[in-house]
Amino acid sequence: MTTGAIHHLEIYVSNLQKSTQFWGWLLEELGYHSFQKWDGGQSWKLGNSYFVFVQAEERFLDRPYHRCRVGLNHLAFFASSREHVDVLTEQLKIKGVKLLYQEKHPFAGGTEHYAVYFEDPDRMKVELVAPNE
Repeated sequence: MTTGAIHHLEIYVSNLQKSTQFWGWLLEELGYHSFQKWDGGQSWKLGNSYFVFVQAEERFLDRPYHRCRVGLNHLAFFASSREHVDVLTEQLKIKGVKLLYQEKHPFAGGTEHYAVYFEDPDRMKVELVAPNE
């Protein structure tokens, strides 16, 4: 255990099936493994940290997520390399995932920041960034 490290993140989603298909694929590509599964949710773990996705109750689905509202703006993950970013970018395209900032890709975050930006099924922004080489 590292003091200050993330223990887990729990994210409520509008459609658990769509979200677990999306996040399961992505997290497993990044080295996570399936950790827990129950009727209303699923989690993936890497080391001591894990992500939990839970189906939001119907009564809370009237107001969809938007990253510009108060709350979480986006999640950013390290890729293993620039080549890893490129491979996952192509896989995202094949899967029909909405890519963001395509006109500036792969340097939308600046010339030293090699990354791909995209949206999950609830339109949460996700970033996959290569370590500086």
